[in-house]
Amino acid sequence: MNTTKIAIAIFALCGFATSSCSDADKTATTTTSLAMIGSTPKKPEKQLSETFRKYWYDGTAEISSYTLEQARYAEIHSGNAVLIYVTEDFLPKIQVKADQQSAENIPVLKLNSTKKFLTGIYPYSVMQSAFYPVADNQHALKVTSSMQEWCGHVYTQLNNKDQFEVVSHSYFQGEADQEFRINKTILENELWTKIRIDPNNLPTGTQQTIPALEYVRMKHIALKPYEARMSLTSTDNVSTYEITYPELKRALKIRFTQDFPHKILGWEESFISFGKPLTTKATLKKTIKTAYWGQHSNKDLKLRDSLQL
Repeated sequence: MNTTKIAIAIFALCGFATSSCSDADKTATTTTSLAMIGSTPKKPEKQLSETFRKYWYDGTAEISSYTLEQARYAEIHSGNAVLIYVTEDFLPKIQVKADQQSAENIPVLKLNSTKKFLTGIYPYSVMQSAFYPVADNQHALKVTSSMQEWCGHVYTQLNNKDQFEVVSHSYFQGEADQEFRINKTILENELWTKIRIDPNNLPTGTQQTIPALEYVRMKHIALKPYEARMSLTSTDNVSTYEITYPELKRALKIRFTQDFPHKILGWEESFISFGKPLTTKATLKKTIKTAYWGQHSNKDLKLRDSLQL
């Protein structure tokens, strides 16, 4: 079944609107650089099971809250993390959420990942988004990341075109405004969505991988592929996906339920923070399914209690 047929079948089963989040603001850059040209072919499309459709196309999003222990400035800071998974239709050319049904749309499973924590007197707010085809046959169509704190804010956007096209803005002098391209390879940001679709299809072994955009900006390193060692293990219905970057001295472990819907139970991220080895930890608090985009009134504030936020 091709992507168009998948989309039509989903619309017939569940209706079109599964989310009504607003489009992101458009940005511009002032400098341009180019890397080598390259692309990767699409793989055969994954056939969606009835179980998958009933869970992910019921007109709601899955929202999970986590207790966060974030490593930053050589210390651990308390906070909250939230993972919001929702299916929606994506416009492949301009790479934004589709507002109308069309045979050209690509069904994606979107992940909005947020973190909020304090570092002394000032707060951090981090958000990453990944738009990954439910067909599980190509890289994420788009990945974005933004970070705000009292010193300033940064924004990075990666679009899947003939190559990965990257736009990045930062208040740091050495980063500033950039626009460049890199060869396609595994994106750490997309792996969180691949887990939810089919963890058995996760890459393993030694792979060239682009680290999470959040990590790249926090560490002020080059956004490019790094060698990563990947493994998947399972015990007592809990699976662990581990990614280790020898050059970066960083390791990420994601724990999730082995059975569908492969819920993310938590994660650990170990790296060097200002010369000190530390580990960020996130532990699941609560998961709900709800159409949050329509719950924006004062009367809906009580719904945050159900997420322990």
